[in-house]
Amino acid sequence: MDKSTQASLLTLERMENFRITPQRQVILEELSKVNSHPAANEVFDMVRTRLPRIGLGTVYRNLEIMADNGIILKIDVGGTQKRFDAIVEPHYHIRCTECGRVDDMDVPVQKEFETMAAASTDYKVQGHRVEFFGICPDCQKAKHDT
Repeated sequence: MDKSTQASLLTLERMENFRITPQRQVILEELSKVNSHPAANEVFDMVRTRLPRIGLGTVYRNLEIMADNGIILKIDVGGTQKRFDAIVEPHYHIRCTECGRVDDMDVPVQKEFETMAAASTDYKVQGHRVEFFGICPDCQKAKHDT
């Protein structure tokens, strides 16, 4: 089990009224193994290899519960289906407009955006999301090859 999974499991254990079920543990472990930001049905396919009797509804429900409790990140990008990320620390994503792939970006989070937003509104700014989009290297190559 990697450090991200261990940290998330420790967080789960500390949370009141939050049980670590075998299903939740496997979902978190499988999600922590990938950087592809899978959709719920993809997480289901990954989890099903270890828990063949698990239902799609169980995976959806547990992903939503874990996202609502800050254990995982739910990414809602550009009208596509929601994707999930085991890394909950603030970071940016980029989405391919051709295939829908979502990747992490190695760009520092710009906290000053929140300061500027707070100064220009009456809102109490809690955070921000910035959506970057473009064409991923695989789709660029595919276009170039045709």
